[in-house]
Amino acid sequence: MNPQAKLIFILSLILGSTIAISSNHWITAWAGLEINTLAILPLISKSHHPRAIEAATKCFLVQAAASTLILFSSMTNAWYNGQWDITLLTCPTSCVILTSAIAMKLGLAPFHFWCPEVLQGCSLTIGLLLSTAMKCPPITLLYMTSQSLNPSLLITMAILSAALGGWMGLNQTQTRKILAFSSISHLGWMAIIMVYSPKLALINFYLYAMLTTTVFLILNSIKTLKLATLMTTWTKTPSLSAMLMLSLLSLAGLPPLTGFLPKWMIIQELVDQKMAPTATIMALLSLLSLFFYLRLAYCATITLPPHTANHMKQWYVYKPINASVAILTATSIALLPISPAILTIV
Repeated sequence: MNPQAKLIFILSLILGSTIAISSNHWITAWAGLEINTLAILPLISKSHHPRAIEAATKCFLVQAAASTLILFSSMTNAWYNGQWDITLLTCPTSCVILTSAIAMKLGLAPFHFWCPEVLQGCSLTIGLLLSTAMKCPPITLLYMTSQSLNPSLLITMAILSAALGGWMGLNQTQTRKILAFSSISHLGWMAIIMVYSPKLALINFYLYAMLTTTVFLILNSIKTLKLATLMTTWTKTPSLSAMLMLSLLSLAGLPPLTGFLPKWMIIQELVDQKMAPTATIMALLSLLSLFFYLRLAYCATITLPPHTANHMKQWYVYKPINASVAILTATSIALLPISPAILTIV
């Protein structure tokens, strides 16, 4: 792709996200989401591979349908109360339609069907954008309308997302698909707490984005797309493999790593809201996703696939570690001690 064209698409992506995040009017928010969608499509399909074209088509259809539902929801709400302000969402029908539309944009179950296929069809760098930057505007809209949303619908979708994200990721061998189901599972944790503590949901999203960025950058550095090649990386890049293992365990939510912090705080908030059975269900469902994180960590650091004797020893290639990867890995595993400061914000 032409570097100038790539720069234009990336700037358009930033512009669309900024417009959608900073707007108070539904029309400008919708326009920002559309700019965002149109900017990411050429980046997905830039390799001209049939799978990349298929991923771009699926992404376009789903995102366009979700944007249409958001526009329809805002028009219904404006017809009901005469207001186009995002925070003044009072029509019950509009609330249900908007929740479904944002769930479709985010990839929450039962609207998760597009997310693994699209991530599988694009590169790791574009998959990182889809998993983090593309989710900022919908999460912001969910945050701004949190006081109007239907708690029962969000809780149902959250439990479904945690269950399907963990269950469907168990038999995957492609790292991008595993990270897609990981994203679906984490979005379930954000959705379940959005109505009761929107700030906590945002903190969860920020930590998830940081952890996912770390894993994607490490996988991109070692050029690994599936488990079979992941098994041989520790003989070539041992430091990156160790970083990947720690980042995956943090993404799984194991103490004393950073990823334990959002799950701990969400379970505590659910218990405070007299929702102990729901918190128990979410904690048990997180064990499903913990299994494939542990499998990834195990493959990255311990095992070798069966080879003949001539191929057991890999050449060690010195590869300097990017400073951003080192910084992100350090923050991804060592932020748990600042939890008292975060609790004061929430």
